[in-house]
Order: sequence, then structure tokens, then C-alpha cells
Amino acid sequence: MLLVGGIGLLDLRLLGYGRRLAPQTLAEVVTPLALAGFVVMVVSGVLMFAADARAMAASPLFLAKLGLIGLAGLNAAVFRSLFRRLDGAIPAGARLLAAVSLALWLGVVVLGRLVAYF
Repeated sequence: MLLVGGIGLLDLRLLGYGRRLAPQTLAEVVTPLALAGFVVMVVSGVLMFAADARAMAASPLFLAKLGLIGLAGLNAAVFRSLFRRLDGAIPAGARLLAAVSLALWLGVVVLGRLVAYF
């Protein structure tokens, strides 16, 4: 929740929701929470993987989830390299990357739930 919630809030702001909130201020508040959430996600994910590594490694859904996490990380790195500050009007490129981020993280959540059932 910390990771996807924090990133999701910022992505939605960049897409136009909550225009009264300054994007830079929101980013400064939610980014540390999202990073903490990522650390928790990695630790818990490694523990869950270790519990049934053979089945997880063979699961196409799990591998797709890892791929989406990698793409989301790449998307975040591109975003941070292009848009260091979010003052003023939000550029179209920032909005596009925010939409991609939102879609990727929602995909990670959906695949994570499906892995448990398939």
C-alpha cells in the first residue's frame, strides 16, 4: 500500500486530479513513503518466493509481475531524469509517464493477486 498508494497519488495528481495540491510538495511527501513501501515489498517478496521458489520461478504470472516491476522502475528512472522538479504546468511527457506508471503498478497488483490462484 505504501508503494502503490504513494506513487498512485502522485501519478493521479500529475494526470490532473487534485489540482489544489502542489505536485512538488506532494512528491516530497509521498516519495519517501513509496521507497519505504518498496523496501517492505522486496523483503516480503523474497520471503514469499523462498517459501515456494520452484513453483514461483515457473509461474508465467510471477515472471510477468517481475517484468512489470522492472518496467515500472525504468519508467521512474526516466521520469526522475527528465523531470527533476514539478513546478508550474505539468508537461505532457510527465503526464504520459505518470499514466504509464499507474498502469504498470496496477498491473503488478493484479498479477500479484492472480499468482496466488494460478
